Amino acid sequence: MKLFRAIIFILFVFPAMTWAADYPPPKPGNWVAHNFKFHTGEVTAELKLHYLTLGDPSGMPVLVLHGTGGNAASMLTPNFAGELFGPGEPLDATKYYIIIPDMLGHGGSAKPSDGLKAKFPHYNYADMVDAQYRLLTEGLDVRHLRLIIGNSMGGMNTWVWGERYPALMDALVPMASQPTAMSGRNWMLRRTMLETVRNDPDYRNGDYSVQPRSMKYVNALFGIATAGGTLNYQKRAPTRALADKLVDARLAGTGPPDANDFIWQWDASGDYDAAPGLENIQAWVLAINSADDERNPPETGLEAEAMKRVKNGQLDLIPASSETSGHGTTSDARFYKDRLAEFLQSVPHRTDNSAAQQR
Repeated sequence: MKLFRAIIFILFVFPAMTWAADYPPPKPGNWVAHNFKFHTGEVTAELKLHYLTLGDPSGMPVLVLHGTGGNAASMLTPNFAGELFGPGEPLDATKYYIIIPDMLGHGGSAKPSDGLKAKFPHYNYADMVDAQYRLLTEGLDVRHLRLIIGNSMGGMNTWVWGERYPALMDALVPMASQPTAMSGRNWMLRRTMLETVRNDPDYRNGDYSVQPRSMKYVNALFGIATAGGTLNYQKRAPTRALADKLVDARLAGTGPPDANDFIWQWDASGDYDAAPGLENIQAWVLAINSADDERNPPETGLEAEAMKRVKNGQLDLIPASSETSGHGTTSDARFYKDRLAEFLQSVPHRTDNSAAQQR
């Protein structure tokens, strides 16, 4: 419901009022990719893609990618857009042309709840990136990006971008992610969440008349278990009563709006593994994670080891504290915006490569 309200605000409320933020108001748009082919071999005649842009198209293009269950509007928060897009900030929207798509399966882009329900093709992150690529190159005539920055699922998509279209960007900033196979507790919890909804009697193999009741609860459980930060939660909930208040607040929400959309979104991560193609990345990379990220725990050493294979790669690990929020830390740009600005200043502008040079 919060995401739905955010979409309504962006599409209908802000045009009728003075834009309060110190960066240009977002402009919504839609584009249709014809004959889009999924990794399964399925082809859809028309694939709708919704997006927001900020700034003038003459600015340096930047692609911003949201997390699972989010949308473009969910990136326009005071702690992210407010810290990055304003005058003099690292991604000043008077200098950059910022493009934020509703990724495939999310928001106003094509998804199961548009009508096909469980007959909608099962997509993965490669499909998402291919859809974004077509939106940029065919829909917006963008042939080269200064930067791709993404959070969580958007971070994993950023890794896929660097391998799938290596000449299309100068820099990559994947956040709250790692370029290794979906595995361990991260996948175990995702799989458990998906199986719970699929086995809910209300789900009816995707042909339901009411949303499965379990979805709201497993979504809340997953969120608490995989984001928030150990020290942060202890600070906010040092007693059972305060912990109950946090749980009650979670459960007071309506939960995800549609079960098929929910399942397709989370299941898309199942075959993610950017490790085999790390040497293909040509862009400069600044990977940003938090030391208390529950989904990408640095103590495994997986990302630190993988970064050794990235030619121009750096890893910035935000120290855990009672102020960080685990997997959610990178949604707050105050923790890294100075580092991002330094990184962008150091990254050379590469030759504007044509789409013909890709893949």
